[in-house]
Amino acid sequence: MRVLSAVDQLFLRLETRNQPMHIGGLFLFRLPDDADADFVGRLAEQMRTSQIPPSFPFNQILHRELFWQTDGRFDVEQHFRHIALPKPAQMADLLTYVSQEHSKLLNRHSPMWECHLIEGITADGQAGQRFALYFKIHHALIDGIAGLRLVQKSLSPTADERVSLPAWSLMTRKRHLVDSVLPTDQSLLRIAKQQIRALPAVGQALLRNVVERFDGDYVTTTQAPDSILNQKVSSARRLSAVSFELSRFRRVADAFGVSLNDVVLAVCSGALRRYLLAQQALPRKPLIAFVPYSLRTDNSASGNQLTFILANLATHLADPIERLQAIHASTRNSKRRFARLSQSSSIIYSALAYSRAGLQILTGLFPEYRGFNLIISNVPGSKTPLYWHGAKLEALYPASVVFNDQALNITLCTYVDQMDFCIAACSKAVPHSERLLDDLAQELATLAALVESF
Repeated sequence: MRVLSAVDQLFLRLETRNQPMHIGGLFLFRLPDDADADFVGRLAEQMRTSQIPPSFPFNQILHRELFWQTDGRFDVEQHFRHIALPKPAQMADLLTYVSQEHSKLLNRHSPMWECHLIEGITADGQAGQRFALYFKIHHALIDGIAGLRLVQKSLSPTADERVSLPAWSLMTRKRHLVDSVLPTDQSLLRIAKQQIRALPAVGQALLRNVVERFDGDYVTTTQAPDSILNQKVSSARRLSAVSFELSRFRRVADAFGVSLNDVVLAVCSGALRRYLLAQQALPRKPLIAFVPYSLRTDNSASGNQLTFILANLATHLADPIERLQAIHASTRNSKRRFARLSQSSSIIYSALAYSRAGLQILTGLFPEYRGFNLIISNVPGSKTPLYWHGAKLEALYPASVVFNDQALNITLCTYVDQMDFCIAACSKAVPHSERLLDDLAQELATLAALVESF
């Protein structure tokens, strides 16, 4: 058995009917040129009838909500669905189905994941030329980077390879790869010793904050303004997705001497400003983003090894270049703080620094408090094309979580030469969130035009 980490426990405790705590991935495939009408049906049958048991982490089940243990009673009907959308199904129809499934809780009495194989999606005016795989797995089991690593290891880098195992068992084909991503078992005593050793560095970091908070680029947990994004959420979810060329973001980053993620945040900032202005709901103070920051230093594909930084989105500024510069300054300040800390120290520091925000999400005790306004996450994906039985993966849209008082989440994944954005929103709290897709496109075009004008 493996002990749940503090972060794993947090994701379990945060979960309610209106606040499901699973993450997901929508993988969009194009059928091979030589595929017949039953191509997806055979994949489904293969997955349903396989006798190979699930591999890690798909075989992990909760034990007394304190430990993970290997489940020896796998029932494929509890986890796998094969769906054919009514023809001619468009991308919007696919997203409607996935939105509905993303709204539903996972069963805690079995390994907490589901896989949906969805066929019949129109591509280039031809019905049924695409199919999709929607995976959802509880955030207590895995974080976004770990999930993407599992995908990369389970799919094939070539169109010729034919894999006979289902997606949840694919890791068993290469034992050495399984071993490389399995977590290291640690006793409660060892974990406690690591945390105690980390405390002095945490104390020093918290004391430094007293001085550094007077820096104009320092973002505190009390700066976030009230906004329409910060309301209690229902169980209803709306997922929207769009892809952009990665090179467009790189050109902006190179032109202004900032990071690629700074440009992502700037595009999101401009889109949010456009959306909120249209709603006549733009706060006078800048929105604050909660940005996941990976602490992984290994090849593991397990658990949650991440902290968060706060980014000033500068949505109060009309000038896109000024917004980008303000974002760059605030993220640089936050990253500098964590660069001085070890992984254990970073996790403890985050738990203390963001404790009030977490307590508000968990209990609602501070209804006037806003630790941040939304989460924006950039997950690195594969740099090379991936295939499944010759079907090329065209896009990978990461679907994340929303919380009470945090009704919007923007998560994106880099894949080969593109950036795949997925917006998750509470459909009742954030109306017509799909309009943000056009706002993202307009803001990226604005920044690209400014680069060309230099």
